[in-house]
Amino acid sequence: MLNLTLLLHLLVLLLSPADASFHGEVPDFYGDEATGYGPVFEEQPVDTIYPEESPEAKITLNCRARANPPATYKWKLNNMEIDLNEEGSHYSLVGGNLVINNPIKTKHEGNYSCLASNMYGALISQVGSVQFGYLDLFSSEERETVKVKEGQGAVLLCAPPPHHPAELSFRWILNEFPTFIPLDKRRFVSQSNGNLYISKVDSISKSVFSNYIPLMPQAERPIRKYPADLNVKFPDTTALVGQNITLECFALGNPVPEIHWKKLDGPMPNHEIRMAGAHLHLYNVQFEDGGTYRCEAVNSRGKDYHTARLSVEAFPEWVEHINSIEKDLNSEYTMSCIATGKPKPHIRWLKNGELMRFSSLTFDDSGMYQCIAENHHGVIYANAELRVFACAPTFEHNPVKRVLAAKNGRVVIECRPKAAPKPTFSWSKDTELLSNSTRVFIWEDGSLEILNVTRADEGRYTCFAENDRGKANSTGSLLVTESTKITLAPSNADVKVGENAWMQCAALHDPSLDITFIWSLDGRNGSSNGELLIKNAQLKHAGRYTCTAQTPVDNITASAHLVVRGPPGAPGGVRVINKTDKSVTLQWSRGADNHSPISKYTIQYRNSFSKDVWKNATTSPADVEGNAETSTVKDLFPWTEYEFRVIATNTLGTGEPSSPSPKEKTLEFLWWRPRTFGGGGGTSRELTITWTPVQPQYYYGPNFGYIVAFRPQDDYQWRRVIVADPQANRYVHKESSIPPLTQFQVKVKAFNSKGEGPYSLTAIIYSAQDAPSEAPVNVNGRALSATEAIVWWLPLSQSNIDGYQVKYWRNQEDSEGGAQRVVVPGKENHTRLEGMKPDSSYLIEIRGYNSAGYGPPSEHLQVHTKKPRMLCFKVSVNIAWEHVEPLDNEASIDGYKVLYRQQGSSTGTLYTTSRRYIDLPLHDGDYVVEVRAHTEGGDGRKPLLWFSLSLIVLSRPHLTA
Repeated sequence: MLNLTLLLHLLVLLLSPADASFHGEVPDFYGDEATGYGPVFEEQPVDTIYPEESPEAKITLNCRARANPPATYKWKLNNMEIDLNEEGSHYSLVGGNLVINNPIKTKHEGNYSCLASNMYGALISQVGSVQFGYLDLFSSEERETVKVKEGQGAVLLCAPPPHHPAELSFRWILNEFPTFIPLDKRRFVSQSNGNLYISKVDSISKSVFSNYIPLMPQAERPIRKYPADLNVKFPDTTALVGQNITLECFALGNPVPEIHWKKLDGPMPNHEIRMAGAHLHLYNVQFEDGGTYRCEAVNSRGKDYHTARLSVEAFPEWVEHINSIEKDLNSEYTMSCIATGKPKPHIRWLKNGELMRFSSLTFDDSGMYQCIAENHHGVIYANAELRVFACAPTFEHNPVKRVLAAKNGRVVIECRPKAAPKPTFSWSKDTELLSNSTRVFIWEDGSLEILNVTRADEGRYTCFAENDRGKANSTGSLLVTESTKITLAPSNADVKVGENAWMQCAALHDPSLDITFIWSLDGRNGSSNGELLIKNAQLKHAGRYTCTAQTPVDNITASAHLVVRGPPGAPGGVRVINKTDKSVTLQWSRGADNHSPISKYTIQYRNSFSKDVWKNATTSPADVEGNAETSTVKDLFPWTEYEFRVIATNTLGTGEPSSPSPKEKTLEFLWWRPRTFGGGGGTSRELTITWTPVQPQYYYGPNFGYIVAFRPQDDYQWRRVIVADPQANRYVHKESSIPPLTQFQVKVKAFNSKGEGPYSLTAIIYSAQDAPSEAPVNVNGRALSATEAIVWWLPLSQSNIDGYQVKYWRNQEDSEGGAQRVVVPGKENHTRLEGMKPDSSYLIEIRGYNSAGYGPPSEHLQVHTKKPRMLCFKVSVNIAWEHVEPLDNEASIDGYKVLYRQQGSSTGTLYTTSRRYIDLPLHDGDYVVEVRAHTEGGDGRKPLLWFSLSLIVLSRPHLTA
């Protein structure tokens, strides 16, 4: 026996414990007749990380091999054999498994391998590493405060503590545990270094926590805006085939940047965008996914980008490997192992060389063999047993059999005795010795072949085998049957999609045999009877159908074609070959017409603004003929990223759309004229100019913004201001020397990196008016009841009064900040105060207002509400009058003045109102009431209404007069 043990031990130095795999199985020659076989691993040690704080104070490394006789086991640590019987040893053997009790990092960390052996040979296992995992506490040092201006980005460093293994998961806490910071477009935690990135600062298994890092936003007014700045950039990265991998990018900036990903040298693979764009997650990476990737961060202030390469490599994988085998004594044999991987694996053997060739096998060549393929990603193993044997021929397990053959056909009668060395063969039929002829052949492996079989070939056939260890023979028989013939062959068929297709097949065969019909489509088996019905035929059903009439002895075939006509297939290779600012020229390749000529093409598009909705494109020419392979799409938006697809149509319908074209951005263009435009109002000494901001799809280029021009009506010089924010909708010009309500001419235009667009039409707006400068005077009032009061005042003489604010609050109990308020139109000078508290002293204040703000307050008026009564009622008189129509030479009516006084009194109360009625609070007595119309030219010379009335208040709920 070949002594392999020492060489096998050397394999420990070649193995990578991380990702190893074994190939080895019990071969067919290990049957009941076999007395034994060498080890075949069923369990092997794997990489193990032992937590230093684990409550289970032991590590178990598995090793189990199937073998006959049973295997014995030895273990090695770092290629040194472990003495399991050493005094004070922490090791013990349970079956083939190695148990480490109370493991100690300094003694038991390392690479372990298992050796399984019996009388037939030995195999060494893959290497399994033992490492000790830990996660120390963060440093106790105080973290320095990070001060950042509002609107700027911030980076808070994590500085993770010492740990093993390398992979950690990071989260951040805001203020107090367990308030973990939610991650979004503005906040990002890198899982490579743990740092927290905040793009724009606003005022605002085991885990360990660092000290808090104070983040203090520094107020800045107005908040400045900052261009996108990539702070997290993925490096050049290597991935293994089949892995999932994540690339990270995150940017600081204000406004919060958008992050976009692209592959520069091909289409994006199967991917998912996570963490609001900060993560590009690639699934099941393949070789074609390698290339250059770019992340772009964009906001209204600028753009930043980063590119790096993704390389895809592969773990070693067997293409061909050794298997256990039994070979004859003195025969030739070649062992071969071939593996793929990237980088290309290096193959090592127990003996030097890539192939092991035995020119003349001896019994000493029997044993266990291993070949190893490895690159820097890992190692794989293939194990096999070679058994060299010799014996006289014997047909005990494989005698010559009874064989059936079809007339005029071909038959092979096998002769497969077990023998070593290889025997010589001869055949006889009945008593006649056979030799090679034009119809009869004896193969090298002993099989007998007969061509053009006839009834005369029926009989008993004997195979003789002989080698230097003995000889043997075995007899079988040959029976000849009638050959099978197709009597009804299937016919070609032509149908449309959705129709049924019918094919038939019949055959004549030997009556002593069973027959089966098998249908196949382009080599794929299907139905098993003589008739084939295809319901609701689809394009996928088209092809060459073959009927096979098969008996246990022979078979015969006949074929027919099924044509299925349907809508066209999807066009291919759609791409942009030319583009302008508002159009692109597309090119594509024709798809299958599915046996009906293509009549036309439809082109569709989508962009980031259409929310993944495909829309029909406007083309030139408008109708794209079926023989076309190019077309121009027009009426597109400039500087906008588009995808296109093409759909073919024929008389049988419309086919599936093509795959989307690679994304293309139209060229830059400059044209925009504001449509909704105006301004005015605002605070004193301000000129407010407003417009409707442009939607992003109309920017037509990068660096989009606005230019605002304005000048006083009587000035010749325009002032220009640049507004760089594309989402801005106003500009406020402040200047202390601007007179109130000054007339200005204003106009707005857009700009981008291409240049400036045309100005809008010129509009006339006014600067803000001044707030009222006078306080109302002659403020009077009185309580009407326990909960109501009335107050009146002289109207302000200024013309810029929009109205009055009446504020009232209890003198002692309330604060002025909690006062109730009533707004009165500018044409009125009185109001009723409601919701007051009984028997309370109220302070009342009145001030005028307009769009520029409030004027100074009046002097405080004090009113004391009445005490509550058991029976309360409201006394008032309602006076109404008809509307006055002014003459052609008279001004329009602004409102009405109502004067009322007690009979005999020379003074009264004056109200102004825009309504045509008024409620007057009255008491016992005689009253005179006078109503006059009021215009900008003055009061009417004659009253509209003049009368006197007597009022007696009775103790009842309501009084009408």
